[in-house]
Amino acid sequence: MIEITYFGHSSFLVKIKDQSVLFDPFISPNPEASSIDVDALRADYVLLSHGHEDHVADAEKITKNSNAMLISNFEVASWFANKGVEKYHPMNHGGSKALDFGKIKYVNAIHSSTLPDGSAGGHPGGFVVSHEGGCFYYAGDTALTYDMKLIGEEFKVDFAFLPIGDNFTMGIADAIKAANFVGTDKIIGMHYDTFPYIQIDLDAAKKSAAEAGKELILLNIGESITL
Repeated sequence: MIEITYFGHSSFLVKIKDQSVLFDPFISPNPEASSIDVDALRADYVLLSHGHEDHVADAEKITKNSNAMLISNFEVASWFANKGVEKYHPMNHGGSKALDFGKIKYVNAIHSSTLPDGSAGGHPGGFVVSHEGGCFYYAGDTALTYDMKLIGEEFKVDFAFLPIGDNFTMGIADAIKAANFVGTDKIIGMHYDTFPYIQIDLDAAKKSAAEAGKELILLNIGESITL
């Protein structure tokens, strides 16, 4: 069992055994997450799917405050290293890395990736996380892609963090297909409602998921669940 806490947009803190893994921290610039004290957040690892500000905004502060290991693609990890982040690990697509809490694999995503200062952020990706108790998929920002079928062939995915906000990423219809591709019936929705471009009808999304036999989990900011 692992504990998942939602900090808004696409940011989640996942506790696996005694390790805390933070994904894509965009908290302090998000008015909806004003109740979250970023200065108090601690993590052992900070995983970044790509370089857009709405995924990396608080990464430097949290990483330095926590003495955490920052992990992303080569370009994003190197950019943070140049900003003084001392513990970092670069990856690229198809690569895996064994860590204290389990093993991660950096997988394909179809999106763009530019860092906040305009630097090239390499190719975006997602993470498949295997641990003692199971496996989950964090898709990052992506379109639906047949590459997701490879994840389903290689891993037994318990649940998937999938974007559902449409416009810049998949919408709910494609997220349901993505869940089918990776072989899970449990979707944790992300990347929706933060900005006007990605505001969606949540009731309609839940209905679509239910009709497809999927459980769509939409967390409130600051809420924690155990899976």
